[in-house]
Amino acid sequence: MLANLFRRSPWQVAGIVIGLLYGLALAVGLFVVLVGLRFTGDPVAIRDGLVVAGSLVVLGFLLFPLVFGIDDTMDPRKFATMGIPSRRLSFGLALSSLVGVPAFVLSVVLLGTVVTWSRGLLVTVLALASATLLLATCMLVSRVSTSLGAFLLATRRSREFTGIIGVLLLVMIAPVVLLALNFDWGRYGLDLIGGLAGILGWTPLGAAWAVPGDASTGLWGAAVLKLSMAASTTYLLWLAWQGLVARMLVTPGREAQARQYGGLGWFDSMPHTPMGAIAARSLTYWRRDSRYWMSVIVIPVIPLIVILPLSFAGLPISYLALLAVPLMSVFLGWTLHNDVALDHTAVWLHVASGTRGFEDRMGRLVPALFVGIPMIAAGSAISVSVYGDWAVMPSILGVSTSILLTGLGLSSYSSARFPYPATKPGDSPFAQPQASDTAAALIQSFTFAGSILLSLPALACALLGVFVDPVWNIPALVLGVASGLITLVGGVFLGSLAFERRGPEMIASAVRA
Repeated sequence: MLANLFRRSPWQVAGIVIGLLYGLALAVGLFVVLVGLRFTGDPVAIRDGLVVAGSLVVLGFLLFPLVFGIDDTMDPRKFATMGIPSRRLSFGLALSSLVGVPAFVLSVVLLGTVVTWSRGLLVTVLALASATLLLATCMLVSRVSTSLGAFLLATRRSREFTGIIGVLLLVMIAPVVLLALNFDWGRYGLDLIGGLAGILGWTPLGAAWAVPGDASTGLWGAAVLKLSMAASTTYLLWLAWQGLVARMLVTPGREAQARQYGGLGWFDSMPHTPMGAIAARSLTYWRRDSRYWMSVIVIPVIPLIVILPLSFAGLPISYLALLAVPLMSVFLGWTLHNDVALDHTAVWLHVASGTRGFEDRMGRLVPALFVGIPMIAAGSAISVSVYGDWAVMPSILGVSTSILLTGLGLSSYSSARFPYPATKPGDSPFAQPQASDTAAALIQSFTFAGSILLSLPALACALLGVFVDPVWNIPALVLGVASGLITLVGGVFLGSLAFERRGPEMIASAVRA
C-alpha cells in the first residue's frame, strides 16, 4: 500500500510528499510543545486542555469518514474470496490502519504526552498505557467508521446527504470560531475548559486522556476508574470491529432501490416547446442533482456566516438583517455561471439538434427565477420587519433584484462563452476537477464581483435611503430593477450568440477532464 502511493503521476506523488511533510511538521511541532509542558505549566490546566483537545481528536476519527466518505482500500469485502478467518483478518486490517499520515501524527503526539506526564514511575506507566489504548481506540474507531461508511453509505444519495451535512457543519464552525475569539479567555477560559474536561473525562472520548493527568494531581481513584473505562472502550470496539468484519464478509454491498415515477414530472407541466423542455430539464436537475440542490441548501446558511460574526463585533442586528437577502441573491445568481459544463457530454444534444441559443439561455434561467423571486419577496419582508421601518422595503427589493438579475445575466453569457471543467454528473458534488489554467478563477471572480459592481447605483441609493433620507428608497428600486433587466437582456443576448457560434468549442470545454 505504501509503495503504491508513489507509483502515480508526478503531480500526485508531489501532492503525497507535500502531505507527508505537512504531517511530519505538525507532529514535530506538537511533540515539542508537549515536551515543553513537562517543565512548565499547571498540571491541572495541562490535563484539562489535553482532555478537551484529545476528545476532539477521537471525535474526528469517528465522524470524518462517515461525513466525508473515504475510499476504503482495505475494505473487508475485498478479502472475502481468500478464505482468511475473520478474526485473523480483523487483526490484520486493524494493524494496517497504522500505515498512514494520521496514525503517524497521532503516534508522535501520544509519545509527547508520555513525556509530558513523566513525573514519576507509576504516572509514566499510566501515561504509556493510556497512550497505547488511545492509539488502539482511534485506529479501531477509524476502521469501524470507514467500514460502516462504505457498507451503509454505499449509495450515491446517502453519500451526498452525509457530505452536505458535513459541509453545513463546517460552515457553521465559522461563527463558533469567532465567538471563541471574542470570548474572555483570561477571566473565564480556565473555568470553561475545566468544566468541559470534567465532563469529557468521564466519557469514552476523553477518559484515556485524563488518566495520567489525574494520577499526576493525586486523583488515583479517578485515574484507575478512567483507565478501566478506556480499556473497556477499546475492547468493545475490538468486538464491534470483529463482528462488522464477519458481517461484511458474507453480506453484499447495498444497492440503491429503483424509484418508480409516474408521468413526466416537470415535462408535463411546462410548455411543450424547446424552451419549455429545457426549463423542465433544468428544474428536474435542481430537484434531483446534488450538484444543484447542495447549492440551494447552502445559500440560506451564507447570511448566518456573515451576520453572526458582524453581530459579535458589535454591529446592530437591525442593520445586519438588511444584508440577508442581497447576500443570498449574489450566490443564487452565481450558481449558473458554469451551467453548460455541468451538462458534460449531454450538451451535444442541444448543439446537434439545432437548439437556438435564446431558448437554451432562457430555459436554464427558469429554476433560478422560480427560487429567487419568492426568496426576494419573503426574505425582504422578514428583513424589513426585523429592521423595524417599512420605508426601506423598496431599497431591499431593488438591490436584491438587481444583484440577482445581473448575476443571472452575466452567468448566461459566461456559461456559454467560458465553460470550464466541472464535476461530472453522478460524481460527488465535492469532487471538483483541476483546471489547467487560471481561467476558472477569473470566470468565477468576474461573475461574482460583476453582479455587485453593476448593482452599485441601486446600492448607493439604498444606503442614502437608510442613513440619509427615505426619499432615496424609490430610486433604489427603479435603478435596481432597470440595471438588473438591462444586464439580464444583454447577458442572454450575448450568451445566445456564443451558444450558437461556439458549439464545438463549448462542447470541448464542457467535457474536458
